[in-house]
Amino acid sequence: MRKPLLALTVAAFGIGTSEFVIVGLLPQLSQHFNVSIPKAGVLVSAYALSVTFGSPLVALALGHMDRKRALLILLSMFIGGNAICALAPTFGLLLGARILTALCHGAFFGIASVLASNIVPKAERAQAIALMFSGLTLANILGVPAGTALGLAFGWRFAFWALIPIGITAAICLIKLVPSQPAQPQHLKHEFHQVFRLPVQLVLATSTLSSVSLFCVLTYIAPLLESVTHLSPHAVTWVLVVFGAGITVGNLVGGRLSDWKQMPTILVGFTLLIVAFLAMHFTMAKAIPAVLMVFIWGLIHFGASAPLQPRIVDQARGANLASTLNQSAFNFGNALGASLGGLVLTRGYGYLSLPLFSAGIAGLAVITALIALAVQRSRPSLLESRATA
Repeated sequence: MRKPLLALTVAAFGIGTSEFVIVGLLPQLSQHFNVSIPKAGVLVSAYALSVTFGSPLVALALGHMDRKRALLILLSMFIGGNAICALAPTFGLLLGARILTALCHGAFFGIASVLASNIVPKAERAQAIALMFSGLTLANILGVPAGTALGLAFGWRFAFWALIPIGITAAICLIKLVPSQPAQPQHLKHEFHQVFRLPVQLVLATSTLSSVSLFCVLTYIAPLLESVTHLSPHAVTWVLVVFGAGITVGNLVGGRLSDWKQMPTILVGFTLLIVAFLAMHFTMAKAIPAVLMVFIWGLIHFGASAPLQPRIVDQARGANLASTLNQSAFNFGNALGASLGGLVLTRGYGYLSLPLFSAGIAGLAVITALIALAVQRSRPSLLESRATA
């Protein structure tokens, strides 16, 4: 069962690298296309919005298809999109190629999550999904720094060319290692019915809040570390690698704990996350405590959020649309978190106030998780009362 998951992990690594490598290349792109940095930043926000609003439509379009074939189509979009990025003669075409690449992002993770959960025993579903998502977290440790370094050394186009062999390797692994898995015959009405069920909506709300609390700080972590902790830009790069290690470990530990006790993992995780954010407010002024807290923050945050993807697969009964919408919720939270952090800073509160606002958002995530637990516990009682009636 590990071989099919390995194939999905390789694909996740490539997609994750493709999403975030653009950040380190913005100055080059700005200069090459003679646009401002804010305008070049549209390449980041457009990608997130394409995942948020476009991926669910792609998932619906592929919902009738064998899941393995659907994933191969999505990987073809990934390979083609990055090839167009590498060749793009104009900024507009590069933007369009980024949007195309993003369309495969959320749909891939949504469909792959359902596939991964179906090829392992039920007691190991969360671990299987977490293993696949470890490719996404490893992209932040290895893929993004390597892609940025390649782009800086040989030009930004080379960073996109380097993603194509990863996509081809993932496709070959998918063909050889992943079993075919016919999609369940589900009508559009059924897909939307699953999405609008209260347990599914609560997972989506928790995922969004988790992402908001993450990106409220993460978006501005570099200037925070430079101006508050007084680290050099080079040192900040290594702190981000430490953060990547934390989220990778947290993702795998969270997946294992989720198979054991799913809701307690979520509730305890987000409660600890509040404590971590509060601790960051008081410890970021000194280098060693700051680096340690960044690692702990990443570990706790992804340990708490890792159960959310397997939970939505369970609550939505394998519906592709709901599973994909969890990725949309994450990217929507990305945009909201960055905006919240920017608003906080423009109001003059300072970088050390960002973890406090994130702690408040994490508190809201605890509330939605408590409501989900109450709904979960009430359902057996409702079924029992109906049976008695």
